[in-house]
Amino acid sequence: MAEIKQVFVPDIGAYKDVGVIEVMVKAGDTIKAEDTLLTLETDKAAMDVPSPYAGVIKELNIKVGDKISQGSLILSIEIAAGKPAAAAAVAPAPVAPVAAAVAAKPVAAPVVAQTVQPVVSGAKAHASPAIRRFARELGVDVSFVKGSGEKSRVTKDDVQMFVKAAIAAPRGAAGGMQVLAMPVVDFAKFGSIETKPLSRIKKISGANLHRNWVTIPHVTQFDEADISDMEAFRKDLGAEYASQNIKITPLAFLLKAAVAALQKYPDFNASLDASGENLVYKQYFHIGVAVDTPDGLMVPVLRDVDKKGIVQLAKELGEISARAREKKISAADMQGGCFSISSLGGIGGTAFTPIINAPEVAILGVSKSSMKPVYKNGEFVPRLMLPLSLSYDHRVIDGASAARFTAYLAKVLSDIRLLAV
Repeated sequence: MAEIKQVFVPDIGAYKDVGVIEVMVKAGDTIKAEDTLLTLETDKAAMDVPSPYAGVIKELNIKVGDKISQGSLILSIEIAAGKPAAAAAVAPAPVAPVAAAVAAKPVAAPVVAQTVQPVVSGAKAHASPAIRRFARELGVDVSFVKGSGEKSRVTKDDVQMFVKAAIAAPRGAAGGMQVLAMPVVDFAKFGSIETKPLSRIKKISGANLHRNWVTIPHVTQFDEADISDMEAFRKDLGAEYASQNIKITPLAFLLKAAVAALQKYPDFNASLDASGENLVYKQYFHIGVAVDTPDGLMVPVLRDVDKKGIVQLAKELGEISARAREKKISAADMQGGCFSISSLGGIGGTAFTPIINAPEVAILGVSKSSMKPVYKNGEFVPRLMLPLSLSYDHRVIDGASAARFTAYLAKVLSDIRLLAV
């Protein structure tokens, strides 16, 4: 004889009134154990709720947009006679265990959770949390993607094909990546104006910056480095080499410290391949340095930084920066970088969010150093602190790794003896 079972929302932690963003089944559907019933989404995670039973859905008690909590009734399911419930064979995910007290009630479906960025997307799309996250990282509204999977669920291939089609489509074509056209304004109506064309460098760099900002999920990690001892040594070294017209700048020390951090954390010295499925780890250390020129920003690359000393790097920095400003830089000088540094220390500011120079996965921004009171050995002492801003590609690097990278970088800069280790 058939048996009717009820399925309830299981333990989902401290969350209450969680939104239902997707319902994959309807009354009358025949489903298997572990088939996904619905997807819940909090501000931190999306959770697929699979069925603990195989059978026929008799009544569905929720819909998209409902707010539900632990113990809310999801549906009733008819289990054929002679077929035992499959719930015992389905272990709940570690992130959302079903409490023993709840187990005594009608069985609740286990939850599979996956952290995602809290970005609003199409509520009617059939896609797993992993696919939703993948789509968001590419800037795609998954509700615009046609699914080719079972029950029209969106797959990773569907998202990738959608992105390729959007890139190939003419500007203004419809799609999830479409943006509004810039407004056309007659500024002369409001007062006198002067129009000047963008420089060639700004046109080229602008297009690249826009692509990198739109296609790479940027996150910026901020930190500070105590460079009091480094600065004292830099001034002594500068005085020694002044007669040779070699200017020893803090950037030369930053280059060496960056190499030390890249060697310790090799994910930062890698790039995603064209498929986006593999990381290419580089065994060389070529670092790009942003140079402010009259015509716009240029990023020439210093090669084999790991094999050069502070003085040699300072000399090369002066030479390549001068060539960039005099428009004598070659295309080869701009290629092959693994990591970039953008320093505004000579101008000002306390922090900023540099844009990653693809195909690199991170860029270091440096602002103006300043004296600050630092608590050491039971008292406040004046120390010269350097602000660090590390932007990184979140597809490759997570927040904890970025924090470790900047912390290690700050450690090396605070004790330059570590550069000799």
